[in-house]
Amino acid sequence: MQIENSVVLVTGANRGIGLAFTQALLARGARKVYAAARDPSTVTLPGVQPLRLDVTKPDDIAAAVRQAGDVNLVINNAGIAQPGGFLAPDSDAVARRIFETNFFGVLNVTRAFAPVLKANGGGALLNVLSVASWVNGGELAAYSASKSAAWSLTNALRHELAAQKTQVTGLHMAYVDTDLTRGFEVPKTSAEEIVQRALDGLAAGAEEVLADALTQQIRQGLTAARPVYLPQVS
Repeated sequence: MQIENSVVLVTGANRGIGLAFTQALLARGARKVYAAARDPSTVTLPGVQPLRLDVTKPDDIAAAVRQAGDVNLVINNAGIAQPGGFLAPDSDAVARRIFETNFFGVLNVTRAFAPVLKANGGGALLNVLSVASWVNGGELAAYSASKSAAWSLTNALRHELAAQKTQVTGLHMAYVDTDLTRGFEVPKTSAEEIVQRALDGLAAGAEEVLADALTQQIRQGLTAARPVYLPQVS
């Protein structure tokens, strides 16, 4: 996927990784960047086109398609998280809320924009996933489950969109220094570094981008004698 002269929609673009994507896309010569957020007044980066989009609202998605019919790259970045395990009293409500954004939001935005990408030559789809797609320790149980589902969705979309020549790339990373990980006392990678590696991979035609060392290590550990997604015994 060629970034220069592309027309891009980024969901959740007002902060964190989404904001870093919009900045990097402009720097790499994207012709137009639609910066989507639930409240477009929170999009303040010069050079982008703010767009109202709550990915859980069908009317917002339909309006976004009408407004951004020239898009040839969609970046599904919008996501939410909440600490807690599945045995918490409110875990079902938490899981439903998180899945509405992290899974169904990705599904519905992609389904709506797939015909747009086809009409504009195929283009590309980049889904922001997580190392939590593979490992769920219970601290962010519903978030991890939603990212596992989004990974499976991404893998399916890669097959379904192949006929229209849409490149599908999944971005996996561990802890990124954003509001989402505030309070986690762990090593973090900057959003800018993650985004640069994501766009490098997208430009190279990569189907998956493992954007930091911990993600690469965990991916290798999936096939260990005792896989990393099982409790590790000392």
